[in-house]
Amino acid sequence: MAIAPGMALPQRRLFLLPTRFGVGWAVLVLLLLLLGINYQNSLAYALSFWLFAVASVALLRTWRNLLGVRATLRLPAETFAGDEVRLGVVLEGGRPRHAIEVHVANGHTTKGRSREQSAPGGSATLDLATGRGETTLRLPACSRGEQRMPLLRLESAWPLGLVRAVAWLASDETLLVYPRPLGEEINEHRQAGPGLEAGDFAGLRRAVPGDSPARLAWKQWSRTGVLTAKVFSTPPRQQLWLDYDGCRGDLETRLSTLCARVLTHHQAGDHFGLRLPGVTLAQGEGASQRRQALAALARFRSGSNPGGTP
Repeated sequence: MAIAPGMALPQRRLFLLPTRFGVGWAVLVLLLLLLGINYQNSLAYALSFWLFAVASVALLRTWRNLLGVRATLRLPAETFAGDEVRLGVVLEGGRPRHAIEVHVANGHTTKGRSREQSAPGGSATLDLATGRGETTLRLPACSRGEQRMPLLRLESAWPLGLVRAVAWLASDETLLVYPRPLGEEINEHRQAGPGLEAGDFAGLRRAVPGDSPARLAWKQWSRTGVLTAKVFSTPPRQQLWLDYDGCRGDLETRLSTLCARVLTHHQAGDHFGLRLPGVTLAQGEGASQRRQALAALARFRSGSNPGGTP
Protein backbone atom coordinates (compact mmCIF):
# COMPACT_ATOMS: atom_id res chain seq x y z
CA MET A 1 0.00 0.00 0.00
CA ALA A 2 2.78 2.44 0.85
CA ILE A 3 5.21 3.97 -1.63
CA ALA A 4 8.89 4.65 -1.15
CA PRO A 5 10.27 8.21 -0.85
CA GLY A 6 11.20 9.73 -4.19
CA MET A 7 8.46 7.95 -6.16
CA ALA A 8 5.64 9.85 -7.81
CA LEU A 9 2.33 8.85 -6.25
CA PRO A 10 0.58 6.48 -8.72
CA GLN A 11 -3.15 5.94 -9.17
CA ARG A 12 -3.17 2.47 -7.58
CA ARG A 13 -1.71 3.79 -4.31
CA LEU A 14 -4.18 6.67 -3.97
CA PHE A 15 -7.40 6.07 -2.04
CA LEU A 16 -10.51 8.24 -1.79
CA LEU A 17 -12.38 8.12 1.52
CA PRO A 18 -15.65 9.97 2.18
CA THR A 19 -15.79 12.52 4.96
CA ARG A 20 -18.76 13.17 7.24
CA PHE A 21 -19.50 16.28 5.26
CA GLY A 22 -19.35 14.26 2.05
CA VAL A 23 -21.74 11.65 3.40
CA GLY A 24 -24.16 14.40 4.42
CA TRP A 25 -23.85 15.91 0.94
CA ALA A 26 -24.70 12.54 -0.65
CA VAL A 27 -27.72 12.10 1.64
CA LEU A 28 -28.93 15.58 0.73
CA VAL A 29 -28.63 14.84 -3.01
CA LEU A 30 -30.57 11.57 -2.55
CA LEU A 31 -33.32 13.28 -0.55
CA LEU A 32 -33.71 16.04 -3.14
CA LEU A 33 -33.87 13.44 -5.90
CA LEU A 34 -36.59 11.48 -4.06
CA LEU A 35 -38.45 14.71 -3.41
CA GLY A 36 -38.36 15.57 -7.09
CA ILE A 37 -39.57 12.10 -8.09
CA ASN A 38 -42.44 11.99 -5.57
CA TYR A 39 -43.73 15.51 -6.17
CA GLN A 40 -42.56 15.99 -9.77
CA ASN A 41 -40.74 19.13 -8.62
CA SER A 42 -38.39 20.38 -11.32
CA LEU A 43 -36.55 22.68 -8.88
CA ALA A 44 -35.68 19.68 -6.65
CA TYR A 45 -34.49 17.80 -9.75
CA ALA A 46 -32.29 20.69 -10.85
CA LEU A 47 -30.82 21.23 -7.40
CA SER A 48 -30.03 17.54 -6.87
CA PHE A 49 -28.36 17.25 -10.29
CA TRP A 50 -26.41 20.47 -9.70
CA LEU A 51 -25.17 19.26 -6.30
CA PHE A 52 -24.22 15.92 -7.85
CA ALA A 53 -22.24 17.68 -10.61
CA VAL A 54 -20.42 19.88 -8.09
CA ALA A 55 -19.54 16.82 -6.02
CA SER A 56 -18.22 14.99 -9.08
CA VAL A 57 -15.96 17.91 -10.03
CA ALA A 58 -14.77 18.26 -6.42
CA LEU A 59 -13.98 14.55 -6.23
CA LEU A 60 -11.89 14.78 -9.41
CA ARG A 61 -10.06 17.86 -8.19
CA THR A 62 -9.29 16.20 -4.85
CA TRP A 63 -7.92 13.11 -6.61
CA ARG A 64 -5.75 15.16 -8.99
CA ASN A 65 -4.50 17.36 -6.15
CA LEU A 66 -2.54 14.42 -4.68
CA LEU A 67 -1.90 12.34 -7.80
CA GLY A 68 1.74 12.42 -8.93
CA VAL A 69 3.11 14.12 -5.80
CA ARG A 70 6.70 13.10 -5.08
CA ALA A 71 7.82 13.06 -1.43
CA THR A 72 11.40 12.86 -0.18
CA LEU A 73 12.77 12.80 3.37
CA ARG A 74 15.67 14.74 4.88
CA LEU A 75 17.10 13.10 7.97
CA PRO A 76 18.83 15.25 10.60
CA ALA A 77 22.63 15.16 10.71
CA GLU A 78 22.64 13.81 14.28
CA THR A 79 20.18 13.22 17.10
CA PHE A 80 20.70 12.48 20.79
CA ALA A 81 18.30 10.48 22.96
CA GLY A 82 15.74 12.70 24.64
CA ASP A 83 15.83 15.30 21.87
CA GLU A 84 13.43 15.81 19.00
CA VAL A 85 14.01 14.29 15.58
CA ARG A 86 13.48 17.07 13.05
CA LEU A 87 12.45 15.13 9.97
CA GLY A 88 12.35 17.21 6.81
CA VAL A 89 9.66 16.37 4.24
CA VAL A 90 9.91 17.80 0.72
CA LEU A 91 6.90 17.55 -1.61
CA GLU A 92 7.13 18.15 -5.35
CA GLY A 93 4.09 18.17 -7.60
CA GLY A 94 5.25 19.76 -10.87
CA ARG A 95 2.34 22.20 -10.65
CA PRO A 96 0.53 24.11 -7.89
CA ARG A 97 -1.13 21.93 -5.26
CA HIS A 98 -3.25 22.99 -2.31
CA ALA A 99 -3.66 21.97 1.35
CA ILE A 100 -1.68 18.73 1.33
CA GLU A 101 -1.44 17.32 4.84
CA VAL A 102 1.47 15.22 6.13
CA HIS A 103 0.87 13.09 9.24
CA VAL A 104 2.89 10.57 11.20
CA ALA A 105 0.82 7.41 10.94
CA ASN A 106 2.34 4.80 13.26
CA GLY A 107 2.33 5.46 16.95
CA HIS A 108 3.51 9.08 17.06
CA THR A 109 0.01 10.55 17.34
CA THR A 110 -1.66 11.16 20.65
CA LYS A 111 -3.80 8.24 21.80
CA GLY A 112 -7.51 8.86 21.54
CA ARG A 113 -7.25 11.68 19.00
CA SER A 114 -8.54 11.61 15.46
CA ARG A 115 -6.43 11.88 12.35
CA GLU A 116 -7.07 15.61 12.16
CA GLN A 117 -5.89 16.02 15.78
CA SER A 118 -2.40 14.57 15.59
CA ALA A 119 0.07 15.44 18.32
CA PRO A 120 1.82 18.81 17.85
CA GLY A 121 4.80 18.53 15.53
CA GLY A 122 3.61 15.20 14.07
CA SER A 123 1.60 16.81 11.29
CA ALA A 124 1.81 19.72 8.87
CA THR A 125 -0.11 21.26 5.96
CA LEU A 126 1.56 22.44 2.77
CA ASP A 127 0.50 24.58 -0.18
CA LEU A 128 2.71 23.93 -3.21
CA ALA A 129 2.23 27.32 -4.84
CA THR A 130 5.26 26.81 -7.10
CA GLY A 131 4.93 23.04 -7.35
CA ARG A 132 7.30 22.46 -4.43
CA GLY A 133 7.10 22.77 -0.65
CA GLU A 134 9.00 21.70 2.44
CA THR A 135 8.11 21.23 6.09
CA THR A 136 9.58 19.71 9.24
CA LEU A 137 7.98 17.08 11.46
CA ARG A 138 9.13 16.90 15.08
CA LEU A 139 9.26 13.35 16.40
CA PRO A 140 10.46 12.06 19.79
CA ALA A 141 13.79 10.23 20.09
CA CYS A 142 13.16 8.40 23.36
CA SER A 143 16.07 5.98 23.35
CA ARG A 144 19.43 5.49 21.68
CA GLY A 145 20.05 3.08 18.83
CA GLU A 146 18.75 2.70 15.31
CA GLN A 147 15.30 4.18 14.87
CA ARG A 148 13.28 3.39 11.77
CA MET A 149 11.54 6.20 10.00
CA PRO A 150 7.81 6.26 10.78
CA LEU A 151 5.08 5.58 8.26
CA LEU A 152 3.82 8.90 6.88
CA ARG A 153 0.33 9.59 5.60
CA LEU A 154 -0.27 12.11 2.82
CA GLU A 155 -3.80 13.33 2.43
CA SER A 156 -5.88 16.16 1.05
CA ALA A 157 -9.56 17.12 1.24
CA TRP A 158 -9.24 20.17 -1.02
CA PRO A 159 -11.34 21.85 -2.40
CA LEU A 160 -14.67 21.13 -0.65
CA GLY A 161 -13.83 18.41 1.88
CA LEU A 162 -16.34 15.92 0.44
CA VAL A 163 -13.74 13.18 0.13
CA ARG A 164 -10.22 12.73 1.45
CA ALA A 165 -7.47 11.50 -0.86
CA VAL A 166 -5.05 9.37 1.17
CA ALA A 167 -1.67 7.75 0.45
CA TRP A 168 1.07 6.29 2.63
CA LEU A 169 4.83 6.81 2.48
CA ALA A 170 7.21 4.17 3.92
CA SER A 171 10.98 4.62 4.10
CA ASP A 172 13.58 1.89 4.69
CA GLU A 173 16.05 4.44 6.09
CA THR A 174 17.07 4.35 9.74
CA LEU A 175 18.22 7.15 12.00
CA LEU A 176 21.04 6.51 14.45
CA VAL A 177 20.18 8.07 17.82
CA TYR A 178 23.20 8.75 20.04
CA PRO A 179 23.11 8.40 23.86
CA ARG A 180 22.02 11.44 25.80
CA PRO A 181 25.18 13.27 27.00
CA LEU A 182 25.58 13.15 30.76
CA GLY A 183 27.70 16.05 31.88
CA GLU A 184 27.84 15.85 35.67
CA GLU A 185 31.40 14.47 35.69
CA ILE A 186 32.74 16.17 32.58
CA ASN A 187 34.27 19.26 34.15
CA GLU A 188 36.05 17.19 36.80
CA HIS A 189 37.21 14.67 34.21
CA ARG A 190 38.42 17.41 31.89
CA GLN A 191 40.40 19.28 34.54
CA ALA A 192 41.76 16.43 36.66
CA GLY A 193 42.09 13.69 34.06
CA PRO A 194 45.25 12.78 32.12
CA GLY A 195 46.52 14.53 29.06
CA LEU A 196 46.10 18.20 29.89
CA GLU A 197 49.68 19.35 29.42
CA ALA A 198 50.15 21.27 26.18
CA GLY A 199 53.21 20.62 24.03
CA ASP A 200 55.76 23.22 22.90
CA PHE A 201 54.36 25.90 20.62
CA ALA A 202 56.21 25.79 17.26
CA GLY A 203 54.50 28.55 15.24
CA LEU A 204 51.55 29.17 12.97
CA ARG A 205 50.41 27.83 9.64
CA ARG A 206 47.50 28.68 7.37
CA ALA A 207 44.34 26.96 8.57
CA VAL A 208 42.85 24.19 6.46
CA PRO A 209 39.37 22.61 6.60
CA GLY A 210 39.20 20.07 9.41
CA ASP A 211 41.42 21.93 11.88
CA SER A 212 40.08 21.82 15.43
CA PRO A 213 38.64 25.16 16.64
CA ALA A 214 40.87 24.84 19.72
CA ARG A 215 43.97 25.06 17.53
CA LEU A 216 42.94 28.13 15.54
CA ALA A 217 44.71 31.42 16.32
CA TRP A 218 41.67 33.63 16.77
CA LYS A 219 43.61 36.65 18.08
CA GLN A 220 45.91 36.54 15.07
CA TRP A 221 42.88 36.35 12.79
CA SER A 222 41.29 39.43 14.43
CA ARG A 223 44.47 41.44 13.84
CA THR A 224 45.45 40.29 10.34
CA GLY A 225 42.26 38.86 8.87
CA VAL A 226 44.11 35.63 7.99
CA LEU A 227 42.93 32.47 9.72
CA THR A 228 45.89 30.42 10.98
CA ALA A 229 46.31 27.32 13.14
CA LYS A 230 48.75 26.70 15.96
CA VAL A 231 51.49 24.12 15.39
CA PHE A 232 53.00 22.19 18.29
CA SER A 233 56.22 20.26 18.35
CA THR A 234 54.39 17.55 20.31
CA PRO A 235 50.65 16.72 20.34
CA PRO A 236 48.79 19.29 22.46
CA ARG A 237 47.12 16.47 24.37
CA GLN A 238 48.31 13.10 25.54
CA GLN A 239 46.92 9.87 24.15
CA LEU A 240 43.53 9.41 25.84
CA TRP A 241 41.39 6.31 26.27
CA LEU A 242 37.72 6.65 27.12
CA ASP A 243 37.02 3.40 28.94
CA TYR A 244 33.62 1.88 29.69
CA ASP A 245 35.04 0.17 32.80
CA GLY A 246 36.25 3.55 34.10
CA CYS A 247 32.71 4.92 34.33
CA ARG A 248 30.18 4.49 37.13
CA GLY A 249 26.53 3.52 37.00
CA ASP A 250 24.38 1.23 34.89
CA LEU A 251 24.72 0.62 31.16
CA GLU A 252 22.89 3.71 29.93
CA THR A 253 24.54 5.99 32.50
CA ARG A 254 28.00 4.83 31.45
CA LEU A 255 27.22 5.29 27.77
CA SER A 256 25.82 8.77 28.43
CA THR A 257 28.96 9.70 30.36
CA LEU A 258 31.18 8.41 27.55
CA CYS A 259 29.09 10.31 25.01
CA ALA A 260 29.63 13.57 26.89
CA ARG A 261 33.37 12.88 27.14
CA VAL A 262 33.60 12.19 23.42
CA LEU A 263 31.98 15.56 22.70
CA THR A 264 34.24 17.35 25.21
CA HIS A 265 37.51 15.86 23.96
CA HIS A 266 36.57 16.37 20.33
CA GLN A 267 35.85 20.03 20.97
CA ALA A 268 39.25 20.37 22.69
CA GLY A 269 41.05 18.72 19.78
CA ASP A 270 42.22 15.72 21.82
CA HIS A 271 43.54 12.46 20.41
CA PHE A 272 41.35 9.79 21.99
CA GLY A 273 40.19 6.21 21.64
CA LEU A 274 37.16 4.32 22.95
CA ARG A 275 37.00 1.01 24.79
CA LEU A 276 33.72 -0.83 25.22
CA PRO A 277 33.17 -4.48 26.17
CA GLY A 278 33.91 -6.32 22.94
CA VAL A 279 34.51 -3.09 20.98
CA THR A 280 37.69 -1.03 20.66
CA LEU A 281 37.97 2.12 18.57
CA ALA A 282 41.56 3.07 17.81
CA GLN A 283 42.79 6.47 18.91
CA GLY A 284 42.22 9.35 16.55
CA GLU A 285 40.85 12.85 16.33
CA GLY A 286 38.64 15.05 14.23
CA ALA A 287 35.07 14.79 12.97
CA SER A 288 35.49 11.22 11.71
CA GLN A 289 36.69 9.99 15.11
CA ARG A 290 33.80 11.77 16.81
CA ARG A 291 31.27 10.23 14.44
CA GLN A 292 32.67 6.71 14.81
CA ALA A 293 32.77 6.95 18.60
CA LEU A 294 29.19 8.20 18.86
CA ALA A 295 28.01 5.50 16.45
CA ALA A 296 29.74 2.81 18.53
CA LEU A 297 28.02 4.10 21.67
CA ALA A 298 24.63 4.23 19.93
CA ARG A 299 24.88 0.66 18.61
CA PHE A 300 26.36 -0.90 21.75
CA ARG A 301 24.26 -3.63 23.35
CA SER A 302 24.78 -5.24 26.73
CA GLY A 303 24.72 -8.64 25.02
CA SER A 304 28.11 -7.82 23.50
CA ASN A 305 29.57 -7.79 27.01
CA PRO A 306 30.87 -11.27 27.80
CA GLY A 307 30.27 -10.65 31.47
CA GLY A 308 26.66 -9.65 30.99
CA THR A 309 24.96 -6.40 31.88
CA PRO A 310 27.11 -4.32 34.24
